[in-house]
Amino acid sequence: MANKPKLLIIEDDPGLCSQYRWAFPACEVALAGSRTQAVAALKRDRPPVALLDLGLPPDPDGVSEGFATLEEIQRLSPRTKVIVVTGNGARPVALKAVGAGAYDFCEKPIEIAVLQTIIDRGLNLHRLEEENRRLVDASTHSPIERIVTASAPMLKVCRDVEKLATTNVPVLLLGESGTGKEALAHALHALGPRARQPFVAINCGAIPENLLESELFGHERGAFTGAVRQTIGKIENAHKGTLFLDEIGDLPHPLQVKLLRFLQDQIVERIGGRQRIQVDVRIVSATNASLEEKIAQGLFREDLLYRMNTVTVRIPPLRERGGDVVLLANHFLNRFNAEFGRTIRGFTEPAIAAMAAHPWSGNVRELENRMKRAVVMADGRMIGPADLELDTTEDAPPDLDLRAARLRAEREVLQIALARSNNTMAAAARLLGISRPTLYGLLQAHGLDQGRAGAESDAPPVDSPAPEAVAEPAR
Repeated sequence: MANKPKLLIIEDDPGLCSQYRWAFPACEVALAGSRTQAVAALKRDRPPVALLDLGLPPDPDGVSEGFATLEEIQRLSPRTKVIVVTGNGARPVALKAVGAGAYDFCEKPIEIAVLQTIIDRGLNLHRLEEENRRLVDASTHSPIERIVTASAPMLKVCRDVEKLATTNVPVLLLGESGTGKEALAHALHALGPRARQPFVAINCGAIPENLLESELFGHERGAFTGAVRQTIGKIENAHKGTLFLDEIGDLPHPLQVKLLRFLQDQIVERIGGRQRIQVDVRIVSATNASLEEKIAQGLFREDLLYRMNTVTVRIPPLRERGGDVVLLANHFLNRFNAEFGRTIRGFTEPAIAAMAAHPWSGNVRELENRMKRAVVMADGRMIGPADLELDTTEDAPPDLDLRAARLRAEREVLQIALARSNNTMAAAARLLGISRPTLYGLLQAHGLDQGRAGAESDAPPVDSPAPEAVAEPAR
């Protein structure tokens, strides 16, 4: 019994229950006669397939209790494939159940052979989805926490960060707002020998100039009005660890001189103090501004730039990361589904097209915020452009390099097919009109083998695919 898949049958008719017990010898059958018993079985077993009679007590002649039970199954175990059973002539009700999230339906009187086929299909689909999840979880674990990507430029950034993490050289992270600079700074710290020491971050543009010096270097008691006690600065707090200077381009000019002096000898003096304090700190800085332009305008010291950017890592914006938009959208969908208790299945085709066309000026942070709103506010089971507040009329800029455009289009179509099929290879191959071996070959050629197709992540694929075509009921 331990190797048999579990089949939960929710049925209050003792005669049918007796028939079901021997009708499915390949399954470990569990019976439930009410919603309460079904919920207990779901929490205990998480069955891959459930057979649900919509006419349950206390409404055996209606469907209200059946639909309430379906909703409860969707909430507690969204990966379970629910096959609903309805009375003869109740096909509209069955179709409504499929629209509400059921996998398939069967009408009474039941033909066991037909029902067995439907159950077998549900079991096979569940097994394939679980295999895909295991493959993704096993092969796409990234040492760069919070980075989800399958694009070549971003993967190169991740590899560069892994190499730099083992060194002590200053690193300058350049990228637009929302591209993941702080996540990469954390990775530079966490993957290196200083991982067990402090990681101290300070946003140079978020603190008033008159307070920033004290924040960085600290002060002695009585150094200025309000200095009622000695305060250790961020640099000292980061001793033996990493100091992350975010938005370094906004650092006031007077403090640039003092920071340069610190970078030269790793010695700090607190405001109002005379003691020279030796510290051991690795500096990682980041900005979304052009420091070269600031130097030309006299707003940033050139010698400070040379001290900070022994190595510069340029982070590509989301619009240059190919199919990462859909990949990240699926990642956020799974995360916010779990966080807010939703069971949204995926994205409509117009939503995928709108995401591909949108410029994403706020990059990953913008996408994350739009996805959070969509998951919270969406009324349907699929997210559309309106849920993301995206314009469906936006056009992507044309690419005049035919060969590059063809390869990029092929790659993006593969990504979209994987997203729409929730990483189910057989379903993706059907969408593309190709065989599974051909699909595997294309994924490998584009660096999108199943491991990479879901990269970043701590993130599994979308829980449940859209229901397959409804089977014809028994006649």
